Amino acid sequence: MEKTLNRIHPVSDPEATYFLQVSWEKDLGTGFGVTLSDGQCAWTGTVSEAEISREADDMEMNREKYVEELKKALIAGEESAGKYNFAIS
Repeated sequence: MEKTLNRIHPVSDPEATYFLQVSWEKDLGTGFGVTLSDGQCAWTGTVSEAEISREADDMEMNREKYVEELKKALIAGEESAGKYNFAIS
């Protein structure tokens, strides 16, 4: 299993710091787990392969392109810093 951990500062609260961990088995496109923490609380969830396909369809985006964008936003870290915004609600 592969994992990444990134520090994010959401646009909804730029002074706050959150930590986003993403874990996956073979490829992000086959589904992944997420853990979001503010240092005091943590929230976890999973995203299935079917949910990824459904979201790509909803966005009218090629599935492979959508998975590449997910990789950039969720696991690329410093190389994508400033290119993606996160909002916590």
